[in-house]
Amino acid sequence: MTRREASIFVEDAEVLAHRAWPGEQFELRVRAPETAARARPGQFAHLRCAPELPMRRPLSIQRVEPEAGVVEFLYKRLGHGTRLLARREPGEALSLMGPIGQPFRVDEAVHYPVLIGGGVGIPPMVFLAETLKDRSDVAPAAFLGSEVPFPFETRPSELELPGLPTEATHADARLEDWGVPSRLASLAGLPGAYEGYVTDLARAYLEPLAPAERRRAAIFAVGPEPMLAAAARLGRELGVATWVSLEEYMACAVGGCAGCTVRVEEPTGPAMRRVCVDGPVFPAERVFPEP
Repeated sequence: MTRREASIFVEDAEVLAHRAWPGEQFELRVRAPETAARARPGQFAHLRCAPELPMRRPLSIQRVEPEAGVVEFLYKRLGHGTRLLARREPGEALSLMGPIGQPFRVDEAVHYPVLIGGGVGIPPMVFLAETLKDRSDVAPAAFLGSEVPFPFETRPSELELPGLPTEATHADARLEDWGVPSRLASLAGLPGAYEGYVTDLARAYLEPLAPAERRRAAIFAVGPEPMLAAAARLGRELGVATWVSLEEYMACAVGGCAGCTVRVEEPTGPAMRRVCVDGPVFPAERVFPEP
């Protein structure tokens, strides 16, 4: 059964598959047709992790299959809620609200979308890469970082990305199959990954571009706050438009409680904005203004 609240749906989502990856990471696939039909990269869903836990948890959407009504998430088992969620098995149902939030938008002026995902910020980048793979007007590149084993299959890339360190050899196998070049970064010595920060790879890719090419590039970033701040600095230094997606603790996730507000710099001055519905995607310069 479903209930519509504006553009957000409440669905009883059937668990289809639940896969554990190393590093306390879990991939969850559910059947939620209304959310699958409408979700866009950068949006999230608010899940009730278990019947005995009323408070929901926000999870970024990793992929959707609209025709099959399937929504896929990736999350880490960190607190009480996600520990309960990790116990859910195929055939069970969980309450899902979605899709929620402002998505990433890659407009016609952008030819070089640069996708930067760190840790649990990887899922929206996978979603965005999949939506871009069939667009002939863009040449996307993705840079993914993790300090635990990557929650996806990796393999040496056959897709060229000029200017990168030679040790950055491996890619996300899904993106490789889609024809979207990607490279990996880690400080944990993961095979085929550049030993450093994921934003270092983005810099190595963007710096050789001519000024006219940089004006046609845009950075889209999701991950820990230090990584987002580094992406914002990179965009500012190179003159590349940058968009970041924020993560905050949420209660209602529909804008009513204002528990997830953050300060942003609007053209008219400082303002408080709700991450759940005003975001989670914001222009980087509004969240990380120039010092």
